[in-house]
Amino acid sequence: MKKYLSIPILLFLTACGDTGTSDVPSSSSSLVGTSGTFMDSRDGTVYKYVKIGTQTWMAQNLNYYSSDSKCYKNSETNCDKYGRLYNWLTAMNLPIDSCGSISCPVSTKHQGICPSGWHIPSDAEWTTLTDNVGGASTAGTELKAKEGWDNNGNGQDTYEFAALPGGIGDISYGSDDHFADYLNVGSYGYWGSATEGPSYKVGSLTLTHNAYVRRISYTNGDVFRYDVDKSFILFSVRCLQD
Repeated sequence: MKKYLSIPILLFLTACGDTGTSDVPSSSSSLVGTSGTFMDSRDGTVYKYVKIGTQTWMAQNLNYYSSDSKCYKNSETNCDKYGRLYNWLTAMNLPIDSCGSISCPVSTKHQGICPSGWHIPSDAEWTTLTDNVGGASTAGTELKAKEGWDNNGNGQDTYEFAALPGGIGDISYGSDDHFADYLNVGSYGYWGSATEGPSYKVGSLTLTHNAYVRRISYTNGDVFRYDVDKSFILFSVRCLQD
């Protein structure tokens, strides 16, 4: 299933910092733009974080290795720059054999593949972010990095969220990387949520094949919401502090 291919291709914090070594940064002030770093104790990777409104977000895409994650076009250089790509089941740390088609709703603040003290943001939490920075129609401009986007599609990075266009992957061609399809690096960034897409009933079962993502484009300033296949579509992950 290639849900994203049905979308037209053209759709698509200045502050002092403190450095920590734990998975959860120390509590920061209520000032928008408070930022710093923390270490993922699982692999020693140090990430930036930033507080926007009442939320504290990772200011970089997750780059934690799992056997089902991918680098865009299998290039470690792309992982270093954009982080790794994950399908929804891997990001959520849920079983592929059941949750790929059966609805597997999760509790709030579901950790998934995020470091301890962080979680995969829900669809509603993404909406809170875009509302905090002016609304979905202009949030992309506020959240995009000041460089790295094709055709001068860079943003203002007003809140140091530093969104980068890491592209998207489709592994429906097969499990081998040689059969994966990668698209749109440099032009689009896609970020997953913990929220499943529309569901339907078959007997006693509640089925859903999709989950909601957010997409930012080089062509405009909006943050677009739609749903993609849970099993096959690969996207970036931004974790949110519990």
